[in-house]
Amino acid sequence: MTPEELRAHCLAKPGAWLDQPWEGDHVVKVGPKIFAFLGDGLSVGVKCGATREEADEWLHRHPGDASVMAYIGRSGWNSLRLAGAIPDEELLEAVDASYDAVVAKLPKKDRPTG
Repeated sequence: MTPEELRAHCLAKPGAWLDQPWEGDHVVKVGPKIFAFLGDGLSVGVKCGATREEADEWLHRHPGDASVMAYIGRSGWNSLRLAGAIPDEELLEAVDASYDAVVAKLPKKDRPTG
């Protein structure tokens, strides 16, 4: 999967929009919340579980291609390598699950209607 394909998938989600909260670091948000860190184009940072224990399943299934994200990893965020052994389907499912988890926590007024 290319970084462009991943970005297009993220931006196709209802209410998704691209932001650059830190110079050179692109993220995709829904409402005011980030659901995907696009970063350097080599990986994507996504919410992989409600707890660190749930997110650790990715580390066990894909050692070397999944890692705990700095600072927010304790909340279930992982970085998943794009050009590694993780199948494209699983990467897209991880983005979808991250989006769903973030939307579920948004106040009703900030949730997309589409």
